[in-house]
Amino acid sequence: MTKDRIYKVIFQNQDKIYEVFARSVGQSDLWGFVEIESFIFGERSQMLVDPAEEKLKAEFGEVKRSYIPMHSIIRIDEVQKEGVAKMRDSKGSVMAFPGMPFPGKSD
Repeated sequence: MTKDRIYKVIFQNQDKIYEVFARSVGQSDLWGFVEIESFIFGERSQMLVDPAEEKLKAEFGEVKRSYIPMHSIIRIDEVQKEGVAKMRDSKGSVMAFPGMPFPGKSD
């Protein structure tokens, strides 16, 4: 019996922290990217509507596969069941990993 895996992926995009759920997460063929497939969102039949989740549904609802830069990933967890997708301000609590300067660029 094959168990459907569910992953919670937390990543930073500009000044926001995204928390999304997906069925497939893995290393991408594109160097330096994590590939996320089959996003999971709550049922539309619920009485309560979360504006943050609706915004994420609008952004990722029709996306088949997304490539997130590896340095933007904060955490990836395999979970028992999906939760509510969230988007929140980073509030300075998360900093980008310092990168190397590009070759040939002089200060």
